[in-house]
Amino acid sequence: MIRSPQLPPRGLAAARRGLTAVLLTGALLSATGCGVFSDGGRSQYDRAQGRPDDSASTRPASAAPEKSVLPYDVRPLLTPDKKYFGVALDGAPASVKPLDRFAGQAGKKPDLVEFYSAWGDSYETRLAVNAWDYGALPFIAWEPFKRSLRQIGAGKDDTYIREYARSVKELNQPVAISFAHEMNGGWYPWGTKKATPREFVKAWKHIHDVFADEGATQVIWVWSPNVVNPVPDVKLKPYWPGDAYVDWVGVVGYYATGGPSTFASLYGPTMDQIRAFTRRPFLIAETASEAGERKPADIKDLFQGVLARKDVLGHVWFDFDKETDWRIASGPAAQRAYKDQARDPGYGFDVKKP
Repeated sequence: MIRSPQLPPRGLAAARRGLTAVLLTGALLSATGCGVFSDGGRSQYDRAQGRPDDSASTRPASAAPEKSVLPYDVRPLLTPDKKYFGVALDGAPASVKPLDRFAGQAGKKPDLVEFYSAWGDSYETRLAVNAWDYGALPFIAWEPFKRSLRQIGAGKDDTYIREYARSVKELNQPVAISFAHEMNGGWYPWGTKKATPREFVKAWKHIHDVFADEGATQVIWVWSPNVVNPVPDVKLKPYWPGDAYVDWVGVVGYYATGGPSTFASLYGPTMDQIRAFTRRPFLIAETASEAGERKPADIKDLFQGVLARKDVLGHVWFDFDKETDWRIASGPAAQRAYKDQARDPGYGFDVKKP
């Protein structure tokens, strides 16, 4: 994520477990979500609903019936009535203390927590459950530092991907995942200097298909380009995997003192370009404002910009002192502005009862 003109911070890592199954009233295959059942997942779902199981005739007579656990239905989380009030901050969700501290500063508990996981890390269920138990949707930025997009798309890490997907399925709680974020920039090894749009799309689709084959339908898939302002010659459409493979468009863009100073100028060109090929809703997947006199105005502009657009689901504030002090508490005026804006009832909700 470029924070004009700074380079992006590297990730952290996270996730945990919890068992919350919601009865599905219909198939997870719907126009509002891209989750797909594998044949085995469909069979399991049909049995749980009391419908005939076509695979029953192939099962040995002596085999014990499977215990059915329905997959968590993420659809209510895809387009909630209120805006997500998200954050990424040091030490969370490994511990909830940083979340409590942020909530005290902001005057409201975050309901979405972003953290970073390196390619090759297992699905860290402890962190995922910490976030969910706190009352926040876990949001993982999955960073493929150890493998090229070409290798991933060719199936070189399928064993790893399947194990990850099975862990997500076994945990059976919702999680948002953004793979290879900011792919339209050149600052990451999966970006424009070392990978092509075709390789990105192939890798994305391949990962999604493996998850679908494993029946890991608890994922909200977040496609996260950087704002186009610093890379105007890189078109986004060639990177688009298609509506069947994406639930949210997670735009990454920061208010920096030397860059755009309004929601429209920072995010507008990117959103306009994306609206030419998809109607999927936006999430401001990473943002913050550089410390300085303009920060309180930036904060107000962000909140008001999100509230003004029905197709924007909320924002995730990058609350780190890294390269510059992005934290809401970088100064008393900034913290007051954030707390004032966070009071709006349109922000924040119970993710377990959206």
